[in-house]
Amino acid sequence: MPFFSQHILDFLFNLSIPFKLPKGVGVLDVHQDKAIQTACKSFYQKFYHDNHPRHLLLGINPGRFGGGVTGIPFTDPIRLKLKCGIENNFEQRQELSSVFVYEVINAFGGPEKFYQAFYISSISPLGFVKDGKNLNYYDDKLLKQRVEPFAIDCINRQLSWGIESDVCFCIGEGENYKYLQQLNNRHQWFKTIHALPHPRFVMQYKLKQKEDYVARYLKTLSQNL
Repeated sequence: MPFFSQHILDFLFNLSIPFKLPKGVGVLDVHQDKAIQTACKSFYQKFYHDNHPRHLLLGINPGRFGGGVTGIPFTDPIRLKLKCGIENNFEQRQELSSVFVYEVINAFGGPEKFYQAFYISSISPLGFVKDGKNLNYYDDKLLKQRVEPFAIDCINRQLSWGIESDVCFCIGEGENYKYLQQLNNRHQWFKTIHALPHPRFVMQYKLKQKEDYVARYLKTLSQNL
């Protein structure tokens, strides 16, 4: 049986958009970059080189400065080096969502303990851009329609690796949660979906209450393992 790491790397390195993008929308297909492939191999072989079952956290889609740089969800180059112990030559630029997520990871017990219990992905594992800015899949009506078969296929493929299906954690309490709930109602992937506030929302609008949100994440994740 392949290790979890091999499943993930095969999945990421062979992603492609199977539909026509709406006019003006581009795709962040970063996993074809050799430096990003090297970083992903180092990360996933370090933390996922086993067959231990994990629970799934699903974000929206990668952005330009976190997963769009390293290829690893919610992991910017700084966190990759300092928190995960993986040297890299990416521009050492901070990404706010990554800062928050790694505070949660540290509160949980550190990367090794966290990644032993959880696997982070996205409704769309490929990101989108428009007019030089990040684009969420649900912010463009046509993109939201066209991405659905791709999103369904990606979730099915990842669940086939033995991911726990009793509970899923949705990163984003608004449109992302609504969309995932609608899909889950049809496909019955998970018994329960818990919505968590998006790290970008916390860091941008609720910074003074950040520790409260870290505690909320920790409580929700820990109580549902």
